[in-house]
Amino acid sequence: MSAALAHAVLPIDRRQSATALQVQRGVRRLYAELGHVTIPEFSLANGRRADVIALCPAGRLTIIEIKSSVADFKADRKWPEYRDYCDRFYFAIPETLSTTLTPDEAGLIVADAFGAAILRDPDEHPLSGARRKAVTLRFAHNAARLLHTLADPGAIREGVP
Repeated sequence: MSAALAHAVLPIDRRQSATALQVQRGVRRLYAELGHVTIPEFSLANGRRADVIALCPAGRLTIIEIKSSVADFKADRKWPEYRDYCDRFYFAIPETLSTTLTPDEAGLIVADAFGAAILRDPDEHPLSGARRKAVTLRFAHNAARLLHTLADPGAIREGVP
């Protein structure tokens, strides 16, 4: 890998609040420490976008939905639609939010810009083989696109498959 590529940075997603971006960074650091690879803002086949998706070495998929405020949590009731695309589902929140907001069937992570801690693990709901393959292929394609964007920022246009 060239020195320029090693220090390249993807553009910041302007749809996220500063708090959400800090939580995202902490969550991704946690999963990296656990040996997982992650992609932020991952589009699912049902049209939803997962805030973070993680893939572990054994092939299990985890989706993490970031909630940065009480209003953000109350406005978003689509989280059950993510469960069909992962083996585990977590909410990640900043330490300023109450941990009682999230439903018990979802996992819970508290994070800041420097790291994160898992407070509650969810029950696993293993994906079928066909769904796992489809999501993993989408993960690989997205990861390759991100890597290509870092290496040659002008080569891939936003929204082009």
